[in-house]
Amino acid sequence: MPTPVDVIVVGAGNRGETYSSYASFHPLRMRVVGVVDPRLFARRKLQEKHQIPDENVFDDWRSIVERDKFADAIFICTPDRLHKDPAVALSRKGYHILLEKPMAVTEKDCTEIVEACNHAGVMLTVCHVLRYDPLIHKIKVLLDSGVVGDVIHIQHLGPVGFYHFAHSFVRGNWRNKEQSSFSLLAKSCHDLDLIHHWASGRRCIKVSSFGSLSHFRKENKPAGAADRCLDCPVETNCPYSARKIYLDAVKKGCVGWPVSVICSNSLPDIESVTVALRSGPYGRCVYECDNDVCSNQVVNMEFEGGLTAAFTMVAFTEELCQRKTTIYGSRGELHYNSHDISVFDFLTQRSTKYSADLKAPGSFAMKGHGVADYHLVDAFISAVASEDPSLICSGPRETLASHRLVFQAERSRLENRVVFCGNEQGAKTQK
Repeated sequence: MPTPVDVIVVGAGNRGETYSSYASFHPLRMRVVGVVDPRLFARRKLQEKHQIPDENVFDDWRSIVERDKFADAIFICTPDRLHKDPAVALSRKGYHILLEKPMAVTEKDCTEIVEACNHAGVMLTVCHVLRYDPLIHKIKVLLDSGVVGDVIHIQHLGPVGFYHFAHSFVRGNWRNKEQSSFSLLAKSCHDLDLIHHWASGRRCIKVSSFGSLSHFRKENKPAGAADRCLDCPVETNCPYSARKIYLDAVKKGCVGWPVSVICSNSLPDIESVTVALRSGPYGRCVYECDNDVCSNQVVNMEFEGGLTAAFTMVAFTEELCQRKTTIYGSRGELHYNSHDISVFDFLTQRSTKYSADLKAPGSFAMKGHGVADYHLVDAFISAVASEDPSLICSGPRETLASHRLVFQAERSRLENRVVFCGNEQGAKTQK
C-alpha cells in the first residue's frame, strides 16, 4: 500500500482547517504531521483533530525551516501578505507547496515564489479552487470539444453577496488594501483565472478596469446609528447589522461560516459571539470601519485572435458567490449559473443541458466552495504521491499569468487608462 503524503499546515484558520480535513476522510492517502499558527486555540484545535505530536506544533513557520525536513508538503494558508516568505523558504527546503490564493500581493513576490519552486524542483499548487469544481471543469471540456465553435466573447459575473462583503471586505481580514490586498486580487483572482483558463492559451493584449468603494462610507451612516451594532438604536433597519449576521444565526444553531471565524479563542456560542461583537472588528458599524477596497468593479479584456471578455464583481447581491457565465461562440452559446450548464446550438436551434458529479465526502460538500475544495486537495495529494505535476490544474506558469492579469487590471483602474499587456517580463501602459 502506498505511503500517505505527510503534510504540515501553516495557518490553521478556516482554509487550513478545511484543506487538512481531507486527511480525516483519506487517512491512507494523507496525514497531517505538523501545524503552525500564532494563535494557541487554532493550533491546538488542529493538533487534537489530527493527533499531531507536541514537537511538531509551532507558533512560527521559521521553526520548520530550522528543522530537518519531516514531511512531503506544506499547506500555506496564512494571511495574504504572509504568503511569500514561507513559500520561498519552505520550497527551498524541498517541500511541495499548496498555496492559498492569491499567491502574494505584488507581482514581484508572485514571480519570486514561482522561481523559487522551479529552482527547487518542487510542485506548486495555488488554490484556484474553482478550476477543480466539476461543473466548471465541464465547461473547459465542452469548450475544448468545440461545442460552441470558436469562442468569441466571455461574460462573467461574480456576485459576492451583501453580507459576505460586509463580513470579509468591510469588517474582516480583506477590508484594507495596506493590511491585505485590493479586492480584485483577494476575491476575484479566481474569476480572472477562469477567464484566462477559458481563453485556452491566448494571451491578453489589453485590459481596462473601473470600480470604486460604494455605500460603505462614513457619509452613508444612518442618523442616530452607533459605532457598534449591539449598541445601535437603528440596527433593526440595517441589512448589515452584526446582530443579524452573527448573533441571530447562533441563536438558530448556525455556527458555520461566517460565525465560525469571529471567535479567535473559543468555539462560537451566544456568549462568545456576544463578546466578539462587543470588542472585536466584526461588531463594528459598516459605516465606521477602516475599509478602502472596491465594492464593485468591472474588467474588460481583449485576447489574441479578437476574443473579448468582460468581468463584473459586485458586493450588493442576494446570491453568495453564485457565479454566472455566458460564453458566446461561432456555433452556439454556453450558459452557466453555478448549478447547471446549458448549450444552445445555432445549427439545430436546440439547447442541451450538461451535469457533473458534485459529490464529496462529509463536510466538504457543505463548505463555501462546495466540492471544489475536496478535488483541489485530492489533485495535489495525487500529484505529490505519484510525482506527477500534470495532475495539478493550477500550476505555477498559468497561475502567474492570470495573477499578472489581475495586477494589470488594477493598474488600469488606478491610472484610469487602458493597459497594454507586455510579455512575461512586464506590462506597458498607454494613455
